Amino acid sequence: MGSIPHLDPSVETQLQLPAFKGKFDVTEFVGGVSEKLIAESKQDAGPFDPKPFIQTFEAAVDKLIAFRKDVQAKTEQMEKSVRVSEREYSKKMADLNRGFETVGNSFSGMESRMNEVSSTAIRIGEQLETVHIERQRAQAAYDIIDFYNQFSRGDTSRLDSLRKEGRQGRRQVAILLRRLNTVAKEVDLPSADKTRESIEKYCEKFEKEMLNLFDRCYRKGDPKMMHHCAQTLLEFNGGSSCIQVYVNQHDFFINSENKQPEDTLLWQTISNPDESPSKTEKGLTELFDEIRSTVDTEAQIVKAVFPNPPVVMQVFLQRVFAQSIQQHMEQLLHRGTALSDLAYLRLLQLVHVQASNLVEDLKAYELPATRTVFDTEFRKSFGGSSVVAPGTSATVTTMLETAMEELFVPYTEGQRYLERESRSLGTLYSGLLINFTRYHAKTQKEKSGSVFDRVVNQLSAAAATTSTGGVSSTSAQAASALLRFGGISSTNTTEDDQIKEEDGLLDIGVAERMLKWHAEAIGRCVELSPQNDVAKNTFALLRVLAEAVSTAYMEEALETAQTRLEAADTKSEPNLQPMSVLRSVDLICHLWQQYVNTALLPLASSSVTIRREMVVFNNQTVSRLDGGANHLMQKLADNIVAWLSLQLTKQKRNDFKPRNDDLSFARVNTEPCVACCDMLEKVRDSAKASLSGKNLEIFLTEVGVTFHSLLLEHLRKFPVSPTGGLMLAKDIKMYQDTIASFGIPSLTERYEFIRQLGNLFLVRPEILKSYMTENYLGRIDPTLLKPYLALRSDWGQFEKGFNDQDGSPAEDGAVLETKGRFGRLSVMMKDLESLKVDGFKFGEGITMGMPTLPSGFSMSTRSFGI
Repeated sequence: MGSIPHLDPSVETQLQLPAFKGKFDVTEFVGGVSEKLIAESKQDAGPFDPKPFIQTFEAAVDKLIAFRKDVQAKTEQMEKSVRVSEREYSKKMADLNRGFETVGNSFSGMESRMNEVSSTAIRIGEQLETVHIERQRAQAAYDIIDFYNQFSRGDTSRLDSLRKEGRQGRRQVAILLRRLNTVAKEVDLPSADKTRESIEKYCEKFEKEMLNLFDRCYRKGDPKMMHHCAQTLLEFNGGSSCIQVYVNQHDFFINSENKQPEDTLLWQTISNPDESPSKTEKGLTELFDEIRSTVDTEAQIVKAVFPNPPVVMQVFLQRVFAQSIQQHMEQLLHRGTALSDLAYLRLLQLVHVQASNLVEDLKAYELPATRTVFDTEFRKSFGGSSVVAPGTSATVTTMLETAMEELFVPYTEGQRYLERESRSLGTLYSGLLINFTRYHAKTQKEKSGSVFDRVVNQLSAAAATTSTGGVSSTSAQAASALLRFGGISSTNTTEDDQIKEEDGLLDIGVAERMLKWHAEAIGRCVELSPQNDVAKNTFALLRVLAEAVSTAYMEEALETAQTRLEAADTKSEPNLQPMSVLRSVDLICHLWQQYVNTALLPLASSSVTIRREMVVFNNQTVSRLDGGANHLMQKLADNIVAWLSLQLTKQKRNDFKPRNDDLSFARVNTEPCVACCDMLEKVRDSAKASLSGKNLEIFLTEVGVTFHSLLLEHLRKFPVSPTGGLMLAKDIKMYQDTIASFGIPSLTERYEFIRQLGNLFLVRPEILKSYMTENYLGRIDPTLLKPYLALRSDWGQFEKGFNDQDGSPAEDGAVLETKGRFGRLSVMMKDLESLKVDGFKFGEGITMGMPTLPSGFSMSTRSFGI
């Protein structure tokens, strides 16, 4: 290869080794090498000469090849050096691993040897501990025997000196005395009794001394010395005497005898059942506030003074409940008992609610228990046990719940509460219904009384009369003398005279008051009864409510109304007042059932059996009301129909065959018609005011259908002249218009038939035959209409021709058969009538949420009279 041509210095710079270090770009390298050559080629005007480029690049390539060989040689040399270094490093690492393994083996051996040594040391330690315990036992036994011997000789100087050494000395004396007292009870020697008495006397002396010291520190307010005394007495006998001193001398119990403020408003309203029960009582509220404040303060003191704060807090709270709360509660209940059962029960609930809130607040003062270490060695050697105050295992929360339960057990255990609650409700209901009951008792007695009773009533009334000057008259004095002679008092009669008619009416407001009182009693039942007895007690109170609302109130009113209807004179206009009784019964029963469904049955959900019994009992009660109301409605309908029938019998024989036509036309309607229509309008108005829905339709239908039958029979009894036919048409029109005001389509059809039947007396003879084949008359066998036709005054003139046109021999058999089947037109009308009348259902449309209770207040489903 030829010599490398001389390169430009700028190209030489590009071919130096530093140019290839770092980031190298081939394009920039080629551009840098050829940059000057390109510039010279551009300056030359001749053709492009590649030789300078070729020479320069050939020289650069040769130089680069030489560089590559040098770099490759250096790389090989460095790789050799690296391999040598790696071999040396591997050798050193192997040596180090062998050294570490040797050290690890040494440590493992050392650890095993240390474990052996430690096991040996533990065994030695256990043996030393056993020896130490045995030594302590021996020393303790020696000390106990020594002190016991000193007591047997009457020498207590050593204990006295130890007791005067301060706190630590007193604690040691307490421990020694406790041990000596235990040993003295077990020793059986001739002089043991005397020694035991000496030890006990010394123990009493020591305890009194510590209690006096505690008392002095308590009065000075020195918590540290109080803590020392409490700790010493705890180790001596459990510390119960110290706790009692602390509790007994507490200002809260000393000042608890202060007179409580008088709650005037509470005592003025507590016995009024219509007033809402008070939720607070001033004295009780102040007492509970003072208890909260005192406990909050004492919790801090007890925690700082006593080594067993939970026990002290329990004793303190037990004293609070047993003394302060119970005394105030007994005072309240004693005063409430003197007023009424209701006052007693309201106060009992008030105290229970307030005490429950107090207990929940006091549960926040649950103090942590601290464990006191006693003479373990001595207990192990002599079999003694640590002195633990009673109740340490129970928490403050448990104690509070127990105290709360014990506070109310005397008033709620067994049937005490339920009996008083039932008696209270019975008394309230009796007082509310006293005039109501006396009114109905008097009414029923008057209706069913004998002649003697009526004479007595008259004499009593005469004895109660006075003259104008206020002096009894001669007749009054004579009546009084007869009553006295017969041993009969007129006092009851005087009381009965004070009863008003309004006292015997059913009142929704009275029922609401009874339910309100019962709801208050149920609230007390839930509050005061154990959870498992709520369902049973609710059922018992439901019986009390049913006895009052159903038996003594609604059934009594129904019975009186029934008695009045039965004793009523059939010749006088019937009294429709029983309808208002039924209306009131319906509303009260609805209100009562809603109350049972909403308030009582959910309380029995915990017991399926009791809930079922409540539902059965409730249904039976409603069923009795059904029967009473249905009988009352039946009797009322019978009385109305009987009176209407009586009015129809007053129809004069010639009312529809008048002699004086002018006078006949002057009259609009006959008197029986006017009387019947007036009565029907009264029945309509009263029924619409008292009944509703299907009940109204059933009752009016019963009256309308029965009166329809009466009219059919009535029209068969009176001859009718042409002029009288007009009078009859007027009467029938009035009947029809009155019945149409009932608003019952089936009755409208029936009385339209009556109208068409009445037109038989107005239609001319020549068109009578065709008229009988039209409308409703066309549905009736003509044979049944002939008795009515026979009453026309002109029937004798066209009877023969009518019969000739009407019948044929072939038809005689069918006519006779029809007469056999339908003896009267009214029977046939009933056969054609498609209306079915159901029984009365009061409270129609009222749906109850109770699954097994009747829908609304339904009377029995029998139909009466159709």
